[in-house]
Amino acid sequence: MSWPEDKTAPQPPTESTPRPPRLAFLTVPLLIGLFYNAISLLTLPFSGGTLNEMLAQLNAASGLNPIQLTPEQIQLTLWISFALTAVLILWLYYTRRAVMDGRSWGRVSSIVIAVLSLLLFPIGTVLGIVMLIGAFDRAVVNYTSRP
Repeated sequence: MSWPEDKTAPQPPTESTPRPPRLAFLTVPLLIGLFYNAISLLTLPFSGGTLNEMLAQLNAASGLNPIQLTPEQIQLTLWISFALTAVLILWLYYTRRAVMDGRSWGRVSSIVIAVLSLLLFPIGTVLGIVMLIGAFDRAVVNYTSRP
């Protein structure tokens, strides 16, 4: 006696086309960004004291009046940084996952991330250029044509 097939359970996607070699030009920089931001998120609670030190150095270099953040302002700054970094990590994760699944929105999101990465000189610039090369490769464009 065999069990009836369950059609409601999600089925793994069938690989109709193999992954193109230059897909790694998108997925590896996204993974690097994911790890980098995850590490910075883990070190964020320890950077409260460095905010006032950085402001003191900036004020000394510019000759402006000294500015010191109150503990409440430091806490608010750290919470905002935590939220923005967490959103960025989620964006990188889901973009990488969509690219690997061949979703077209993942490729578009990768292009946006690559263009923004160009502003982060020098390593972000290199990763952004590599991502743009991979995003406009014909095989990658064909692979990421699913909605």
